[in-house]
Amino acid sequence: MGNHAVKTTAPVAVDMSWLETPASTARLSFRGNAAAIAAASTAFGVPLPTEACRAATVGTRSALWLGPDEYLLIAPESERLAIIQGFVRDLAAHPHSLVDVSHRQNALIVKGPHAVWLLESGCPLDLDLSRFPVGMCTRTLFEKSEITLWRTGTDTFHLEVWRSFMEYVTALLTETAHELPA
Repeated sequence: MGNHAVKTTAPVAVDMSWLETPASTARLSFRGNAAAIAAASTAFGVPLPTEACRAATVGTRSALWLGPDEYLLIAPESERLAIIQGFVRDLAAHPHSLVDVSHRQNALIVKGPHAVWLLESGCPLDLDLSRFPVGMCTRTLFEKSEITLWRTGTDTFHLEVWRSFMEYVTALLTETAHELPA
C-alpha cells in the first residue's frame, strides 16, 4: 500500500461588493382607510403611494405600498419614536393600525451590473427594467423565503427579509455569486 496524497483546494473568494446590509432601521406596518392614509402621509412626511406596488421616498423615509390599505414605512432607527408620536397625534380621529415590525426583519441591498441576475436565480419575477421599474416594490419569494423586493435604482434592489430567513437568503445569493465572472 502506497501513500496517497489528498489534494485540497482553498475555497474561492467571492467579491461581495454587490451586497450591503444597511444601518439599523425602523420599520412600521401601517393599515388604514383613505382618510387615515391621507393623515398618515402628513404624519410620516412622505405621501403614501396610491398606485399599486410603488414606493415613495422623501429624505431618509420611505413608504412601500404592499396592499390597498397596507404600507411598510421605513426610516432611520433614531426617528422611530418621533414617527410613532406623530401618528398618535395626527391619526387619533382615524381608525388605523400601526405596528412596529423593526425586529421582525432586516434588509439587504443587492446592487451592481449582476443584481438582476443574482435575484432572478431565486425569484420568480421578471426583473427587467421595463417590467419592474425603479420605484416598484412587491412581496415575493426568494427560493422558499418571503421577501419584500423594492427596486431603488437601475441596478439596485432593497430586500426586506425576515430575520429567521436572513442567513438562508444571504447564503443562496452568495452561492450564486460564485458563478459571476471574475
